[in-house]
Amino acid sequence: MVGTRRVGKYEVGRTIGEGTFAKVKFARNTETGQNVAMKILAKSSILKHRMVDQIKREISIMKIVRHPYIVRLHEVLASQSKIYIILEFVTGGELFDKIVHKGRLSEKESRKYFQQLIDAVSHCHGKGVYHRDLKPENLLLDSCENLKVSDFGLSALPQKGVDLLYTTCGTPNYVAPEVLSGQGYDGAAADVWSCGVILYVLMVGYLPFEETDLPTLYKKINAADFTCPFWFSPGAKLLIDKILDPNPKTRIKIKGIISDPWFRKDYIPIRHGVEEKVNLDDIHAVFEDIEDQYVTESRKNDGGPLVMNAFEMITLSQGLNLSALFDRRLDHVKKQTRFVSRKPAEVIISTIGAVAESMGLKVHTRYYKTRLEATSASRTGQLAVVLEVFEVAPSLFMVDVRKAAGDMLEYHKFYKNFIAKMEHIIWKPREGFAPSSLLKAVSH
Repeated sequence: MVGTRRVGKYEVGRTIGEGTFAKVKFARNTETGQNVAMKILAKSSILKHRMVDQIKREISIMKIVRHPYIVRLHEVLASQSKIYIILEFVTGGELFDKIVHKGRLSEKESRKYFQQLIDAVSHCHGKGVYHRDLKPENLLLDSCENLKVSDFGLSALPQKGVDLLYTTCGTPNYVAPEVLSGQGYDGAAADVWSCGVILYVLMVGYLPFEETDLPTLYKKINAADFTCPFWFSPGAKLLIDKILDPNPKTRIKIKGIISDPWFRKDYIPIRHGVEEKVNLDDIHAVFEDIEDQYVTESRKNDGGPLVMNAFEMITLSQGLNLSALFDRRLDHVKKQTRFVSRKPAEVIISTIGAVAESMGLKVHTRYYKTRLEATSASRTGQLAVVLEVFEVAPSLFMVDVRKAAGDMLEYHKFYKNFIAKMEHIIWKPREGFAPSSLLKAVSH
């Protein structure tokens, strides 16, 4: 790797992945020659999007749940401006790609991956960690075709005195019915359900619950309305029926799965040596300085959406005429559009999510920023839209809407439809409203 840059003892090479908040680069440990994946996050981005707690939690969890079937976190480093997460370099791609390529896997191969998945999930639950986003896309394969569970970004750690979780998260098709109900759920039982959906997908090549609109999808999930194809063996069908039980209290538990006759065929429990003592001091050290900045940032914004100052508002308007910011009739549907609301920021964000779901869009929300994606995986140039809430004056919020990906005509159709459904929370200024007076208030 001649001419590459260094981070500590690591030589850094090509970019092998890129997400919303991080880049992943191939790197090599110059002391051992070991290849690793280096996840690079900008501290400024973490602060701006208030991701400190989530990133710290994800790193801590990956260190706590060391297991042969889980992507290993080697160490965490930091510079003045960046955080570097050094991870095991997994070369076999996603299990999802294998399913797409083969259509479906044999019962024997499906069972092998399911056994490895249950081993990994059982280990996590033993540590009090619930993944909450188990799906084939988050399951990688190493060079020996063994499973590696990744992406603990939505995982939950136990809280003292709290038995149930309440955050609705994960991918709709893989989510347990009780998670969708919003009444609180047991993280272990919810993960078991997702494992059952994964087993079904491995053996069939398609999802047990798949509908174009979310209300119909949720009805099917709540009723566990699915059928097993004729090629399922009786043992496989019986186990899947026990896992995809819509009642979490009667749903089979991990221990029951491990003792199931179908599961135990050719099963070799993993032995991963002496339990290592986990020390999180290096993680605390990396985040110590950034948390000082984060507390300052949070105090300024009082934990709410980012405040947009007068000069930022001017850059969004047509010259110094701020009318277009507050009257949608003057603002053509471009790649970037906006509307204003007097509803609380939390209400705006929850309404955006509810409307988007009713339109069959995937919703990813982090604080006061939401990304919406079309659910059709077959569509080329798939539409993606990002919405962010800004405070422009006390009790007045602007929602910035922009096309992140996809066809402009599709975005135009989306925006017209979306905005019609949001009408009840959009604020329409009375006649005679002077945007300049608002600008004066914001600038102070």
